[in-house]
Amino acid sequence: MDGGLPGWTRPDQGVLFVLTGPSGVGKSTLIHAALARIPDLAFSVSATTRSPRPGERDGVDYHFIGRARFDELLRQGAFLEHATVYDHSYGTLRAPVREAIDQGRSILLDIDLLGARQVRSTWPGAVHVMVLPPDVATLEARLRARGTDGDEVIAARMAQVAGQLVGVGEYDYLVVNDELSTAQRVLEGVLLAELSRRQRREGLVRAVLGQIGH
Repeated sequence: MDGGLPGWTRPDQGVLFVLTGPSGVGKSTLIHAALARIPDLAFSVSATTRSPRPGERDGVDYHFIGRARFDELLRQGAFLEHATVYDHSYGTLRAPVREAIDQGRSILLDIDLLGARQVRSTWPGAVHVMVLPPDVATLEARLRARGTDGDEVIAARMAQVAGQLVGVGEYDYLVVNDELSTAQRVLEGVLLAELSRRQRREGLVRAVLGQIGH
């Protein structure tokens, strides 16, 4: 997507962006909009020990690997973060992220608070963004408005909200998803501002100085 915005040039190094937020806050919608708009931004493809579901493709939806291989990679320190959910393990592989960053491309990672805390240790240069609802009552109303979950499921989701929001003070940026189009602009502004930092664009600095004979 290089050149997707007028005047856009790829930075010398990309950025690992970490997005966190409670279920129902609208992260997926914001992520899809950002991927469509921000040049050289891709969604992280996680590794997992579970089997592919119908229609899922290896390397696109997930990297599907066996338990023994996953455990071996874990011992080697190959994951930026990992977790086990319902007997299946998931993790973000360090090597593909490093390759993208070194090429000036950026990676967007959607993970929970515990995963984000792991990334702070394994990738200190990551930029962390938390997506917030305007308030907890509005979040519950949105979950109920979907009409896809019963009271028990919604109650379980709401019980997990505090577990995510308790880390609000740990993040670099906060995006409140009250009005969707505004939240999209705010998130896009955060991503583009970080990608436009002078420290990431020494090549552009040299090019400009070269044009004026310095």
